[in-house]
Amino acid sequence: MKTLPELVIGKLQPKYPIIQGGMAVRLSTADLAAAVANAGGIGLIAATGMDEQELREEIRKARSLTDGIIGINIMFAYSHFELIVKVAIDEGIDLIVQGAGFSRDIFKWCKESNTEFVPIVASAKLAKTSEKLGAAAVVVEGKEAGGHLGTDREMYELLEEIADAVTIPVIAAGGIMTASDMQKAFEKGAKGVQLGTIFAATKEAAGADALKEVYIKATKEDIVLIDSPVGLKGQAIRNEFTEKIARGEATPTACDKCLKKCSMNFCILQALNNAQQGNLKEGLIFSGENIEYITEILPAKEVVNRLVSDFEKINN
Repeated sequence: MKTLPELVIGKLQPKYPIIQGGMAVRLSTADLAAAVANAGGIGLIAATGMDEQELREEIRKARSLTDGIIGINIMFAYSHFELIVKVAIDEGIDLIVQGAGFSRDIFKWCKESNTEFVPIVASAKLAKTSEKLGAAAVVVEGKEAGGHLGTDREMYELLEEIADAVTIPVIAAGGIMTASDMQKAFEKGAKGVQLGTIFAATKEAAGADALKEVYIKATKEDIVLIDSPVGLKGQAIRNEFTEKIARGEATPTACDKCLKKCSMNFCILQALNNAQQGNLKEGLIFSGENIEYITEILPAKEVVNRLVSDFEKINN
């Protein structure tokens, strides 16, 4: 009988090797992160798009709701990257997961504060560099993932290469929805899995009900790639707004400089805020490829419990 692997990220060890992806803007806040942590996984607050005070409040709220493991997810491309990372560290966050670029400085900040750091990588070279610089683990994210993509290669293909290249734990991300997906990832060398989209449709996720209904109704045929102003491809659900992006008709009239570098083809912060608030005609709905597996809105605890229970059933 196979059992779930033990995921050890530095000094942290959750009951289950399941991480809830940090989905910005404001889909994964304190309520969702705490619910996942209470269920035995690792909960992440999406810090991109938050200011200093909001992040402090979210971390403190999460701490009031759980004794479990709480981290943040942050994009390197965010213009307030350094400030937000240091706020999280000051609040005693357990770990930081970072994508959308590569920062050498954050390794130093996390080492000095004894904060576990987990970069999102899409190549063996970057994984090895991360291990050398002091990463506690790496998240391997493939083209199946929702949001910003660092590769056009499949996750399972990347996973084998990277698991062979490093000794630190490797966490699989991108398109994982079922216990069978988890098992395949573990067989290819992963010690943990990160799931995003499936948690975006949970009761504790901070998105509007209208947004969650889109996740339930969408199929793989609705998934499209857009050119993000971050400078990466983004994977989302087709709607009126993605069609506007494709036609070049979403150019912003104002800019609050939320990104270090921005192509200005649309305002990503505003588009993600619109989706989170239920303004879907002007909203960007990031989603992983395997969206059809989401058929109902469940509590986050139930999502975790079903994954664990189903894994035990198929391995009994």
